[in-house]
Amino acid sequence: MAKYISLEEALALVKSGDYIVSGLGTAEAKVFMTNLHTIADKVNNVTVSNCLPMEDYEFMVNPAYKDSFFTESWFYTAPMRKAHAAGTGTYIFNHLRQIASKRLAYRKPNIYVGLATPPDKHGYVSLSVSNVYETAMIEAADIVILEVNPQAPRTFGDVQLHVRDIDYLMEASYPIPILPDAEPNEKDMIIGKLIAEQIHDGDCIQLGIGGIPNAVAASLMDKNDLGIHTEMLTTGMAKLAKAGVITNKYKKIHKGKSVTAFVMGTQELYDFVDDNPGVAVMSAAYVNDPWVIAQNDNQVSINSTLELDLFGQCCSEAIGTRMFSGTGGQSDTAIGAQMSKGGRSFIATYSTAMVKDKATGERVEASKIVSTLKPGAAVSLSRNDVDWIVTEYGAVNLRGTSMEERARMLISVAHPQFRDQLTQEAIELGIMRG
Repeated sequence: MAKYISLEEALALVKSGDYIVSGLGTAEAKVFMTNLHTIADKVNNVTVSNCLPMEDYEFMVNPAYKDSFFTESWFYTAPMRKAHAAGTGTYIFNHLRQIASKRLAYRKPNIYVGLATPPDKHGYVSLSVSNVYETAMIEAADIVILEVNPQAPRTFGDVQLHVRDIDYLMEASYPIPILPDAEPNEKDMIIGKLIAEQIHDGDCIQLGIGGIPNAVAASLMDKNDLGIHTEMLTTGMAKLAKAGVITNKYKKIHKGKSVTAFVMGTQELYDFVDDNPGVAVMSAAYVNDPWVIAQNDNQVSINSTLELDLFGQCCSEAIGTRMFSGTGGQSDTAIGAQMSKGGRSFIATYSTAMVKDKATGERVEASKIVSTLKPGAAVSLSRNDVDWIVTEYGAVNLRGTSMEERARMLISVAHPQFRDQLTQEAIELGIMRG
């Protein structure tokens, strides 16, 4: 009990110039973060790092606190986009597997604060829903504060810590943040079925966030003995496991277990992982290592993108120079899957998006397959690492293709109204012959 401190005592540990790291998304220290702004008059130049933040925390989004706090994030959500726009936050370049190692090579945290389950009878807590970088930051931090929350699911893997290795515990109780299930629309289901056609019984899969991955999961209900090795465990995966589709029977490593770096979804998902020895939450430095991913045969990676060009370069994190999300583990998982014996990588996207016309201010339909990416756009997945591309107009395998072959294949799955324009631009740029 000597380890337990109050919120006020925890906040008093923060000093000017400190660097604080919090857990990823659903593993944030919600009580601490919600109240951090209350000490703004006592500190200045405090930096906070997060990833996939789930709340509009005052210290993060309110410009009134900009002299006291600044946020540096590994992956943007709506709250971080607000912070960036307000001048109170910025992005840290990363591959998910290297978040901890590269950041710690640059700067070590004074304080780590995150979520955990209450200690068990042996004195161990579980970090619950994430170990993307959490244990590495805990080991490096000067002070470790964990909010012990009885509503947090107890998970296994490499997320168990003994209280002797934790400086302070705070009692807290709140529901783990929900990521609602995005209901797949007609386009999602078309894309989902196209991808599902390329997934075979016994394959090992990785899925991301959103309507398309949910549609893929829904389209896999007739498969057998699928495995899971994924950076993010989703509600769709939990449903597949409960339906008996996922057995992990044919995995080469961690046979019988679904391996993930973090868990984010609905309460159904959190109930599924709670005290479930069939789920292993492990460090992203391990889970997302392409050499580890490749050890499972028939590994399938399924991700999405915002824009791709006729070379196959995928910008999955920004709109021009404006950050939207983050690199995450897209290249980790895409490359690892293609290194796997029989493995495949899919990038799924709608053929078009509604964008604001600069001249009129009205939203117009624009192709997401373009001749060249917008100026300043980040290349999340290089043209050398792209494999399958899927839109609602079809699926094309770009592996081993030449520049011209690839351009023609990508134009074939673009929206029909943009195919002539893309063809003409490709010829003008010397990508294709006339």
